[in-house]
Amino acid sequence: MPYIIENATIPKGNLLLKKSFLISENRITAIQSYFKQYNFMRMNLESFIMTPSYVLLDTSAPLSGSFEVLKEYFTKEFILKGCTTLLTYINVSYERELAEKLINKKTALLSSPIDFLIGVRIPLQLLSVSLIRRCKKERVPAIFVEIQDEMELENIPWSWIREALFPFNCPLIPVLNDRLIKEEKIVLAKWRETMKKEKVPFINERITEKIPLPATVLNKIGLFPEKSCLMHGAEISYNLYLQSNKINNVDDNQLFHYHKDRLVVTVHKGNVIRAGKEVLFKPGNGEYIKVKTPSFFSFS
Repeated sequence: MPYIIENATIPKGNLLLKKSFLISENRITAIQSYFKQYNFMRMNLESFIMTPSYVLLDTSAPLSGSFEVLKEYFTKEFILKGCTTLLTYINVSYERELAEKLINKKTALLSSPIDFLIGVRIPLQLLSVSLIRRCKKERVPAIFVEIQDEMELENIPWSWIREALFPFNCPLIPVLNDRLIKEEKIVLAKWRETMKKEKVPFINERITEKIPLPATVLNKIGLFPEKSCLMHGAEISYNLYLQSNKINNVDDNQLFHYHKDRLVVTVHKGNVIRAGKEVLFKPGNGEYIKVKTPSFFSFS
């Protein structure tokens, strides 16, 4: 049955906006300042700040551990932080490994309580037309490329890579070899210059693990505006933080980093998975996300 979330305080940049949402079948079907014309059940959120639930990159989850170890990790590192979607990847050294490793990773995540999607990490020299075709067939949302040396970027047939990526256009994401961390600014400048020149879909920076992915990255990997978003048509997954004078001028990232103690409710696709200190851990409740359209929106 449809219902209305009203008086929700939403961070927008450094502003806090009041919005009301019409919810039907666990999706946002309309957004207004107020809904006067409906007699649906109403949920008043005036005591809270409402944010989308988060998407985090994490490649260290103990998927081969016991159920208790897995439960503790997912509870602490995801649910209690307001995260309802996990991005991870498989490491591929040989092209023929890709399909089997994807299956193994999906199997290892069958008991995940949150949704997940799986990218591929490869050494840059493995990037080829045939590998991209395999990734497209599996609808891999992102290809993490490990750069050993910035000069490697000049040895890739980028025009062929660009053509192979089209029209799915999953982005390439830089991963720096440990030796290059000290030269990060130089290497990433070279990365951006090359990608822009060759018109290949890419992410500007390295993605930091266990930090909420911004909308620009979510869009490029095909999650925005489906997830981590409070827009028309999006699933109704969100966090509620207790209102406070201390958080009148903060954005989502500041809430995540500095106000964890005020996070009291997390909802995943219309279902409460965290209320106060109680976590409703449902193994296998997460779904594998098969991305349809990366870069659906254009961000300036």
